Amino acid sequence: MNTSSAGPSSKSKAGSSQPSETSFKRKRGTFQKELQHMMYGFGDGPNPLPESVALVEDIAMEYITDLVHKAQDIGSKRGKLSVEDFLYLIRKDLPKLNRCTELLSMNEELKQARKVFESDEEKLRKVFEADEEN
Repeated sequence: MNTSSAGPSSKSKAGSSQPSETSFKRKRGTFQKELQHMMYGFGDGPNPLPESVALVEDIAMEYITDLVHKAQDIGSKRGKLSVEDFLYLIRKDLPKLNRCTELLSMNEELKQARKVFESDEEKLRKVFEADEEN
């Protein structure tokens, strides 16, 4: 009944299924300010505990990393990674899927607006250059 030998071996088995912290290097606190604001927006205090922010950041980074790896696996079959790979992965989570499609369509609208603005700006520049020559 030696429990000391069973304890460390079970911990090492459980720890081996999760990626080690040395498997990827990233700067902690990269999204600290943004997460603090988000946490406040969702009902936390104006200055959440640093430990809470670090925990939320770790959870978010783990989720994003896992999602990207899964999308890479799907995309590697076609030879490239695309937005559709991510949409496929979240297809069963309707709120996420709807938000992603909304953001993608808004991004497309912004691209079109920038394109129109740049072409209008170019036309105005040509008109002013022609006026200066006269």
